[in-house]
Order: sequence, then structure tokens, then C-alpha cells
Amino acid sequence: MKKFLAMTMALAMVLSLAACGGNGGSSSKGSASSAGTSASAGTSASASTSEPAVLPTIEAGKLIMSTNASFPPYEMTDDSGKIIGIDAEIAEAIAGKLGLELVIDDMDFDAALLAAQQGKSDIVMAGVTVNEDRLLVMDFSDSYATGVQVVIVKEGSDVTMDNLGEKMIGAQRGTTGYIYASDTPENGGYGEDHVIAYDNGATAVQALKNGQVDCVIIDNAPAQEYVKANPGLAILDGEWVTEDYAIGVAKGNTALVEAVNGALAELTADGTVQAILDKYITAD
Repeated sequence: MKKFLAMTMALAMVLSLAACGGNGGSSSKGSASSAGTSASAGTSASASTSEPAVLPTIEAGKLIMSTNASFPPYEMTDDSGKIIGIDAEIAEAIAGKLGLELVIDDMDFDAALLAAQQGKSDIVMAGVTVNEDRLLVMDFSDSYATGVQVVIVKEGSDVTMDNLGEKMIGAQRGTTGYIYASDTPENGGYGEDHVIAYDNGATAVQALKNGQVDCVIIDNAPAQEYVKANPGLAILDGEWVTEDYAIGVAKGNTALVEAVNGALAELTADGTVQAILDKYITAD
């Protein structure tokens, strides 16, 4: 972690936050019901106590969210194909506060970011964090959750936090984990020669099982899910990087950012956001 101290301090100065996501690139749409059962977490469209605001959204009366539904527990699909998870439920609660119908578009991670940048979606939520490059092309809400990136290894592996630069690392393409790890050693990374990009976390974990990489850098919440589903894998002790998640919006759409922040503040104050987090992330 000493290798990343300078990097984390720099990120904190520009609104440090962390990201992950990405799936096979298929696209599907869902209505507010696709966001899961937010009513069980105390959230629903009926919770709105104000008149529906006239907001600069792509479609009147709708809040279109681009995401990547292979980043459990933040976004994933259930057995019926509906998109559920922390981001989906928080987005549904925000839409309810704003008097809008939530529509979720599932795509790969890079495409989800680009959709928000280009105004093809109103917001992007996919475990997205703020970095300098993203700040140039998108605006962001306040943070709504903290993500910790960890390192997955095979049980009995000789990989440690201190020798990652000597190993082959798998990471999801486009995520901050990949960006940080593939950066130059002078900037706290390990260099591109030590990192292999994969389309999603599941593929990276499969590569680890197959011996194609020595470890995988990914956020703790999905890491826990992957380790549970794959006997023989473990998570190294310690945090690789800690960052915060935020909601991405097209650059210059100040009215929507302010509206989202207002709804998010209410949902945080009344305990809804924490209830959703607690529903999906339980204490060890």
C-alpha cells in the first residue's frame, strides 16, 4: 500500500472515488421495476413529497440510467433477467424523489460511461468513481458509497501486497483498478507489462483460476462474491485502494446534478441509502 500512498492523496484532492463494472456488451432495458425491490428498503416513487420537477432529461418523465450489470452487489441481474443491486435501488429511489420513471440500460462499462458523456443516458451508475480524466468529460454527484479495492489470489499463492509489481495482474478494462495498476512505477503503478485487461470481473477471475494471471484487482464487494462462488480463491489482507462512488452526468447538466444531489441528500438523511447498502453488504 505504500506504493499507492501518493496516488491516493492526489486523488483525494480532486474528489477521490473508485470504479468497476463491465459485461459482455449486450444491451437491455428495464423499467423502474427492473431496479429490484426498493420498497423493502423503504424506497418507492410514492415517497416523493414534492411536485415533479421539470428537469433536462432525455425523455420527459423518465430518468435513463446506463450501467453494467455484472458488478455485484452494486448491479447484477436476477434469475428473471431484472437488474437489481445497490445502484439500481438508489437510482430508483432518486427517480421517485424527482417524480420520474427509472429506465435502466445495461451495457459494457466503457459504453455506460460514454452514454452519459454523450447525453444518451441521463446518469451512469456502475460503481463509478471520479478521476481527473472523467472530470474533464462528465459532472458528478456527491458520493453515495465507499468502495475498497482488494486483491484476489489463489489460496497458498506467494502474491503479497508488496510484490504485486513482480506478478501478472488481471483487472477489468476501463476501471480505476486497471488504470492505477497499469500506470508507470513513478506514478505508483506497476506498468502495462504487468497488467492484463479483461472485459469484466468474472473473466478476470476465470483467468486467475486458469493460471493466466497471478492475481486480480477488483472492488471488495464483488471480490467477496467471486471468492464465495469459486473455492480455492482468497482475498489478500489489507486494502489496495479506497475510493468513493458517485453518479455521472453529462458535462454542464447542472440542473440535473443539483436535483440528484438534493434527492440523494434526503435519502441519506432519512436512512434509505444506508438501508440499501445494509441490505446487500452484510458485516463479515
